[in-house]
Amino acid sequence: MWGDRRYHSLDHELKKEYGGKVYKLSLSSFCTCPNRDGNKGSGGCIFCSEGGSGDFAQAPSLDVAEQLRAARRLVESKLGSDPAGYIAYFQSFSNTYGDPERLRELFMAAMDEPEVRILSIATRPDCLPPEIMELLGELARRKPVWVELGLQTADDKVGRFINRCYDRGVFEEAVRKLGDAGIGVVVHVIVGLPFEGPEETKATIRYLAKLRSSGLHIDGIKLHLMHVLSGTELGRLYERGEAHLHEYSLEEYADLIVDLLELIPGDVVIHRMTGDAPRRLLVAPLWSTDKKRVLNTIARRLRERATWQGRLA
Repeated sequence: MWGDRRYHSLDHELKKEYGGKVYKLSLSSFCTCPNRDGNKGSGGCIFCSEGGSGDFAQAPSLDVAEQLRAARRLVESKLGSDPAGYIAYFQSFSNTYGDPERLRELFMAAMDEPEVRILSIATRPDCLPPEIMELLGELARRKPVWVELGLQTADDKVGRFINRCYDRGVFEEAVRKLGDAGIGVVVHVIVGLPFEGPEETKATIRYLAKLRSSGLHIDGIKLHLMHVLSGTELGRLYERGEAHLHEYSLEEYADLIVDLLELIPGDVVIHRMTGDAPRRLLVAPLWSTDKKRVLNTIARRLRERATWQGRLA
């Protein structure tokens, strides 16, 4: 069903659609966030670095064409074969929080590249006013568009602690608007947030599954490991012993990811099961730097437990 895997991976979905490997090019849109600039708060989410969760994106000093060229050179230096295309991924900060005309120019420039198959835009659910929704609809008539929404948790109390500055009602309305406009929705969930253990993270996944069963359109999920980074508010809390984190071992994390996959309906695409953090900034968990080992451990636990995505959905 999903190739040689027990879950519905993004890699499998893209190969099925485009006939080969499609690579993501991380770009910057020069945006910020309403919980950074004082509109709703300051400092951003407590786990977010100076790069706005886009530490691997290209430098915002470059225009989009230059960013694409630089990102392609970086990816192609690691390739063993020609790609079937690219995803233009606007990653840093909230990429719909800005002037719609300026954003149209940026996004159109990315989509004009013939080898860009998909436009992926990371943002917050409170950054989708009518003029931005109109722009996204226009873009989606040209090529597939995904909007990646940072929910992180369904628990609004934890959301307030991490300085998210919106409640889940705002998230639900954003998912509804995007679905009505025919735009793909990918939801970010963080595993290991302050005050959250395994059961709390499972509750977030059950919440998303319930939204889908009620008719809301969720195409994909990204499962991120909670990284503690130096220079962030979470990093400072961690140093003082005030972060309230459930610190997983690799084996514990792999088992929890398998638990979460069992709860996610099988037609939902899994875009990520861990995460990347700059080694120079990472404080904990240090085992997460070996991404291949993390993914292999999750795959092994799926086999050992003879289970698969959606088994309990």
